[in-house]
Amino acid sequence: MIILNVKSRYKTEMIDITAQVNEEIIKCGVKTFAVNIFSPHSTCGVFVCENKDPNIQRDLLKKLHDFFPADGRYAHIGGNGDAHMKATLMGSSVIVPVENARLLLGPWQGLFFADFDGPRDRQAILTPL
Repeated sequence: MIILNVKSRYKTEMIDITAQVNEEIIKCGVKTFAVNIFSPHSTCGVFVCENKDPNIQRDLLKKLHDFFPADGRYAHIGGNGDAHMKATLMGSSVIVPVENARLLLGPWQGLFFADFDGPRDRQAILTPL
């Protein structure tokens, strides 16, 4: 198990962690396996998304905000009901195959950690499978 530290700078932010995860995969020395990337935070998500055009990230965050506005009415008493809804929709983990010590992602794909209740110091847990 590997702990990856992720620091968000904004209330809502998508952080491309592809390079960081690839670095950790190289360090582990195993060439072919699958890796589970998991967020232990209930207001963060982990998912695969296009990473070449930053407008995709802006569009996704905008649509999530439209669907779950921060000032919406939520029964959750923590004041961050929208962040919980966004994280639940995006998912808390993703499994990606690894070959030749590299994530097997498509040419337009990246691995993202999204914080919907930042800025905060966060973690992603990498578990080889």
